[in-house]
Amino acid sequence: MEGADSKPVKVRGRQCCICDKRRAALKRPKTLEQICRECFYEVFEEEIHQVIVQNQLFKPGERIAIGASGGKDSTVLAYVLSELNRRHNYGLDLFLLSVDEGITGYRDDSLETVKRNEIQYRLPLKIVSYKDLYGWTMDEIVKMIGLKNNCTFCGVFRRQALDRGAALLKVDKLATGHNADDIAETVLLNILRGDIARLSRCTSIVTGEDGPIPRCKPFKYTYEKEIVMYAYFKRLDYFSTECIYSPNAYRGFAREFIKDLERMRPRAILDIIQSGEDFRISTSTKMPEQGTCERCGYISSQKWCKACVLLEGLNRGLPKLGIGRSRGLNNDHTKGAKESNGTKSFESKQCGTLDF
Repeated sequence: MEGADSKPVKVRGRQCCICDKRRAALKRPKTLEQICRECFYEVFEEEIHQVIVQNQLFKPGERIAIGASGGKDSTVLAYVLSELNRRHNYGLDLFLLSVDEGITGYRDDSLETVKRNEIQYRLPLKIVSYKDLYGWTMDEIVKMIGLKNNCTFCGVFRRQALDRGAALLKVDKLATGHNADDIAETVLLNILRGDIARLSRCTSIVTGEDGPIPRCKPFKYTYEKEIVMYAYFKRLDYFSTECIYSPNAYRGFAREFIKDLERMRPRAILDIIQSGEDFRISTSTKMPEQGTCERCGYISSQKWCKACVLLEGLNRGLPKLGIGRSRGLNNDHTKGAKESNGTKSFESKQCGTLDF
């Protein structure tokens, strides 16, 4: 029994397992270590620095565009790359590159966040829009095709829009905020689709080296949850609303599956990525031959790139023309493109040209 003058024993909180000086503030989703905020910032940034150095992602003097959507991934990427560039003397010229898909109530709001990031991080910003590049906004496309398959159009157009914006900035590389969760999801999606060509390259930390502008993924081994924690603790300014057209996206099913695996075994995300890296394609498997689109000059394994096929379908009032696997176009496709029902000639909207 305690004496009348005895003082209550103060329970000591769990200490950080790295520094053993400060109280632990979080449990790392990736390693389950309990660490303090300061140590979390340090290990988070150091891991990304090591990925950059070990994979030689950048060279001194290069111009690097950061794909900026205003979301957590791209905002943290812009902040961390700015910090590491200064701290480790990378010698890079950094730029923010955003795509305005034309989604009212979503992209217009997120672009305001990017504009604030431009001021906060002192990085020049370039915005390219679907309307200027293709003559269509995503709102107009969804109005025509409905909510099914809209992500196909947006994904194809966005990829080319980023390349075109990067070409306007005359950058050497494009850095994107794809994280470990994204890459693991992509591995599963390519397996489910039987897409051997994409499966063979989806885990590469640098892609498009044979194209106009290479892309790199500094967050390849960085968990989405840790990016969210970093943004929260650092109080970074980012936009967190989901795209209003994304709930029906096929990728969502893979995402939920990955989250379930992570809850049972956090290491599962990295294991899936490693499995993707270790896949070997049989030498007897016929792979698509890389060429260029006859219409716009963009990289394509078909006569017309996917964006040109999709855009022709929209302009002809046949939005389903490019949905699913490409099976080639009829010989009269050029004629049909010019006939469109009251719309502008397809030739007036060259979707992927890099000749400015």
